Amino acid sequence: MAEKPAIPVHIAVIMDGNGRWATQRGLPRVAGHLRGAQRVKEIVRAAQNAGVKVITLFAFSTENWKRSPREVGTLMRYFHDFIRKEEPGLMKNGVRLRIIGRRSKLPARVRAQFEATEKRTAGNGSFTMVLAIDYGARQEIVEAVKQACARCRDGELSPEDIDEEMFSSWLYTAGLPDPDLLIRTSGEQRVSNFLLWQCSYSEFYFAKKLWPDFGTAELAKALDEFARRRRRFGAV
Repeated sequence: MAEKPAIPVHIAVIMDGNGRWATQRGLPRVAGHLRGAQRVKEIVRAAQNAGVKVITLFAFSTENWKRSPREVGTLMRYFHDFIRKEEPGLMKNGVRLRIIGRRSKLPARVRAQFEATEKRTAGNGSFTMVLAIDYGARQEIVEAVKQACARCRDGELSPEDIDEEMFSSWLYTAGLPDPDLLIRTSGEQRVSNFLLWQCSYSEFYFAKKLWPDFGTAELAKALDEFARRRRRFGAV
């Protein structure tokens, strides 16, 4: 009997190219973000059906605040509306929502919706959808280092007590497995300050398609490529 193809437990996705997709069509950038949000639902469902257990989507970086106030405001509204509308589907399909990143700068309405949906879906166990919003990996690591320093200062532990497992517990992704596969769309080949600690041993897949054009067939290609690779984790 042929072996079943390897399926990544956790996929991380840098959803790149929404603005370029819209510009190529003579549309405002926000139109690309709307189309990209619609694509999320399709890809999340396809990943779940394929046997993936966790998907982390890079939705808004710490650097994205530099964009125009109109674009940022529209994105925040899309985040709020997307989660509100999709919550019944998350419950029906056993999907748990987790938000990672800093929340202090998010509009109160958006933050309240996120936290309400996280609470309502906390008991779902078949699949986890993680949205990285106001997320930056360097900031995440710095905050974890601050926790370590504070605990050493307060005598709760000594520097010798700190190992990789303990450090990981101070990251936003505590309790989640590290990504097996990192996908970036739009042809760009960089990680852009995303999950730097967690992706130490991830396989990378760079797709030329812009995110709004990245459909289930493209996801299948990424999964097929992952299944063909041999993961040695430093061994021979």
